[in-house]
Amino acid sequence: MAGAYKTPGVYIVEKNAFPNSVVEVATAVPAFIGYTQIADNKGSSLTNKPWRITSLAEFKNYFGGESADVFEFAKNTDANLPNDFKSGADGYILKRKNSKPDTERYFLYRSIQLFFQNGGGPCYIVSIGGYASDPSIQKADLERGIDLLLKEQEPTMLVIPDAMALSEADAIALQQASLKHCGYQMKNRFAILDVYEGYKELTDNPVKSFRDDLGINFLNYGAAYYPWLNTSIVETADVGFANFADLSALKQLLLDELSASGNPSTDLSAILGQVGDASRDTTQKTYLDDEELHKILFAVSASYSNILLAIKRKLNLLPPAAAMAGVYTMVDNARGVWKAPANVSLASVISPTVNITHDDQEDLNVTTAGKSVNAIRAFVGEGTLVWGARTLDGNSLDWRYINVRRTMIMIEESLRLATKAYVFEPNVSGTWVTIRGMANNFLTGIWKRGGLAGASPEDAFSVSVGLGETMTPEDILEGILRVSILVAVSRPAEFIEITFQQQMQKS
Repeated sequence: MAGAYKTPGVYIVEKNAFPNSVVEVATAVPAFIGYTQIADNKGSSLTNKPWRITSLAEFKNYFGGESADVFEFAKNTDANLPNDFKSGADGYILKRKNSKPDTERYFLYRSIQLFFQNGGGPCYIVSIGGYASDPSIQKADLERGIDLLLKEQEPTMLVIPDAMALSEADAIALQQASLKHCGYQMKNRFAILDVYEGYKELTDNPVKSFRDDLGINFLNYGAAYYPWLNTSIVETADVGFANFADLSALKQLLLDELSASGNPSTDLSAILGQVGDASRDTTQKTYLDDEELHKILFAVSASYSNILLAIKRKLNLLPPAAAMAGVYTMVDNARGVWKAPANVSLASVISPTVNITHDDQEDLNVTTAGKSVNAIRAFVGEGTLVWGARTLDGNSLDWRYINVRRTMIMIEESLRLATKAYVFEPNVSGTWVTIRGMANNFLTGIWKRGGLAGASPEDAFSVSVGLGETMTPEDILEGILRVSILVAVSRPAEFIEITFQQQMQKS
């Protein structure tokens, strides 16, 4: 300023030629809540502390591995129940220890594996406790994990695989809390939900129960997927003696199989005698360690291999939300958040647990009450595909599609953070012009990349700010600066209609 000059000379004054830029926030950073084997960072506890990781190796380093899933078996005396495996002429049912339901287990670790298999990247883990010998999964613990995320700004998705181990009423209540967290408390993240007991057929009403109980609040901040998945996450080498509750019962079953064969082998009988024998000294050549014993039995005993395959099938039954979080991440990175996360194949998935027909999906996708549930379907020659891209607010023209909701979250959060720099700036035309230019530049970039619809930027968006345009003199006196932004977010071509018509023959 001229008044500050007191000595003759040349003074250089630099002025900014360009407005501040808007940095696009991350769109694919899920937060997973659940139980882990450990929660430790070099002696410092990570329990009840959201922790950012970028790979499965990091998860194992900080949170450990899988839980010990223990099973019992008994002869199947109910002709209406399918056998889990057969030994000789008898069919058997495989049950979790103490007759626990198959879903009463810790899902988080294997869900994280499925997440990274399907393109997952950086994410947050909220460990709310360790494994118990008899799984004890509490709604209060998982709800506490949601509250811990209130102070974290980076996560953009919320996934709670262990919710599927609760009772149905508790699982629904937790899902309602997830939607409230995303749509009311934070408004910058999206909940991916599983359908309770979604491995059952539609005739058993898992989807109907989910819709009836979920309520109507904040539905556009979440999406649900059906059915569950038969995965290949757990391999045959991952199961063994540790998965049996009673090794003496296993030993008897295998001895009965050997006796029924009519050609008993002395060597094999001796090997079977070592099963469950805690007193055997494996340092002696006549005794095998558990790994060698396991390999031999798997190779020579049909019953043993059948049981392990049945255990593997049960452990590979997983809810789909974590896989979808990986799909969201992969699609966001490859195409952008405005691309619908659908018509994408799932990795490490053998099949959906329920085959959905075209007619079945009509009710899943479009229903009078809204609450669209996205289908996961198997197609011949294509594998298992995600075949739906709707939020739970399926009747809303504004928020029907997942990519529209998530694109708006990204735009809103990016502009919110960018305009924080102008808090307490003079509420005058210079500030208005700067903010308008900043928003225009940002939205033009989104339009050029296909995130906004329109033949030109003018068709795709508009930014309004100023006295008499978005503000009254009273607004300015009260220190309020209002900016109005209209955007045309691109929507997916969910229904493609091709019209055929016959024409006259031409020579």
